[in-house]
Amino acid sequence: MSEARPLRSPHKDDFIAIARIVKTQGRIGEVAAELFTDFPEKFAVRKRVFAVNEKGERCELQIDSFWPHKGWMVLKFKGVDSIDDAEALLKCELQIPFAERAELEAGSTYISDLVGCTVVDVASGQAVEVGKIKDVQFGFGEAPMLIVTQESASVNGIQSKEHLVPFTEHFLRKLDVAGKRIDMELPPGLLELDAPLSQEEKKQQHQKD
Repeated sequence: MSEARPLRSPHKDDFIAIARIVKTQGRIGEVAAELFTDFPEKFAVRKRVFAVNEKGERCELQIDSFWPHKGWMVLKFKGVDSIDDAEALLKCELQIPFAERAELEAGSTYISDLVGCTVVDVASGQAVEVGKIKDVQFGFGEAPMLIVTQESASVNGIQSKEHLVPFTEHFLRKLDVAGKRIDMELPPGLLELDAPLSQEEKKQQHQKD
């Protein structure tokens, strides 16, 4: 399903994130990583990845060995041979060039290709535009969560509001990545659940307090 988490639509020269280093593992420089990819077997053929720290600095790493362990992927990189070396990589994202992402089977898509698509709710029998996908987040359950931004005009100008929409086959009706449109049949009230407050709503809430 996913081998990327960019904040915009990707270009051919972009890098995409496939994992994030969360802790050290062992005493000779191994690290444990949270995967963002559905293709962990590709580590067997990948010889390199790029580590990007919180400052946005990128360095190339050569993969020496890897193995799954308790829900993580443990990785050993060449030249990273101590706990101190491994600690320097904590919180780094592991990325690959966009051109090196795995080929998909027919009917599948990359999460990165969803960024920038317009979500349309067809539950009422009519096409109601929800907004555009700004990002895709993981960790909310089995399905990735689409962060959909909706803009509307008001007396104070353009107002922006975010919706959280589960990207699940149960809601999906039509996926047109090339046309940047996703038709979904959303249950009543979903767009109001756990949605972050808009700037106007925050202002109104503050006035009430």
